[in-house]
Amino acid sequence: MSHKPQLRVPAVYMRGGTSKGVFFLLQDLPPAAQQAGPQRDKFLLRVIGSPDPYGKHIDGMGGATSSTSKVVILSPSQNKEFDVNYLFGQVAIEEAFIDWGGNCGNLSAAVGPFAIYKGLIARDKIPQNGICTVKIWQENIKKPIIAHVPISNGEVQETGDFYLDGVAFPAAEIALEFVDPSEEGALFPTGKVKEKLEVPGVGSFEVTLIQSGIPTVFLKAEELGYQGTELQPDINNNPNELERLEKIRSYAAVQMGIIQNPEEAKKSQHVPKIAWVSPPKSYLASSGKEVSQSQVDLLVRAMSMGKLHHAMMGTAAVAIGTAAAIEGTVVCEAMGGTPKEVVVFGHPSGTLRVGAKAELVNGEWRVRKALMSRSARILMEGWIRVPQD
Repeated sequence: MSHKPQLRVPAVYMRGGTSKGVFFLLQDLPPAAQQAGPQRDKFLLRVIGSPDPYGKHIDGMGGATSSTSKVVILSPSQNKEFDVNYLFGQVAIEEAFIDWGGNCGNLSAAVGPFAIYKGLIARDKIPQNGICTVKIWQENIKKPIIAHVPISNGEVQETGDFYLDGVAFPAAEIALEFVDPSEEGALFPTGKVKEKLEVPGVGSFEVTLIQSGIPTVFLKAEELGYQGTELQPDINNNPNELERLEKIRSYAAVQMGIIQNPEEAKKSQHVPKIAWVSPPKSYLASSGKEVSQSQVDLLVRAMSMGKLHHAMMGTAAVAIGTAAAIEGTVVCEAMGGTPKEVVVFGHPSGTLRVGAKAELVNGEWRVRKALMSRSARILMEGWIRVPQD
């Protein structure tokens, strides 16, 4: 029996923030994968190595975690206001499924450097030394992102002394602006900054349901029986807790109007996110570094694709920053009740600083911009080999 040879497709493997993924130019994809649909998904699933019933991604480029099972497609923007279009896919590990429903805030940091490296940015926009501003159109959520990429000798400066908790080594700092990051519709989909969520068989919780960066449900750690200092093994090694949190997430998704019934949550694993907050406490981060109570305004833990995230998703950080700037939210209450436009929160790997400016317009809350710093670098470049099955 004869078999076709593998496809050979140009690609770049990049880290962005505390995530990494496989980056493609749209024009480099196989013709059938240049259009959204089953053929594109089939190709990208095989690139990552999903579905993998063993949960290891041995036969693909994925890392078998929500932070490392990601794909990005870039193309020149046809809109003169932007430089590039950026499309993100979150690849399920054990299922044949790619969620195109939201953005990845961490990999957003790698989009600017990749665009410059691949020649998508006009040379006259790139200084010999200084900062190159890359205007990005985020296709998943239809929102702008502005990346400020450091340049040295006409090329992206990747090395530096900026440390990001959750990343072992320092790199150059990339500042990101998430412009008007709220999803389509109201910032608070139910019109309330705080409300009750009833979950049959689980309980009743005070929650904030917000759509900024990515749709997120925030709960109080104490109502879940948590401290807010949890690390990955505390949650991910407990199937009962994972099931409980997923049930809460599914009912929150219904209350937010994302899905019609809880059973549909399996098809929307990327959104909404579920997170819990608590007042500041001292704890040991996953690296063994001590995070003291005085360093942070609050603690936050968040789930991603059914597991506790090792640090914090960039889009969820936008949601945290937005909720922290609005009085009455569960997030703001965890800080003592006083809104702040810049907060430092503790996560399993350490701390993160994020800022957001919110305002009340005609009786509705709006967020104009959220800011944070990340880093990014190319890990490998060349060609992906993909079987043609």
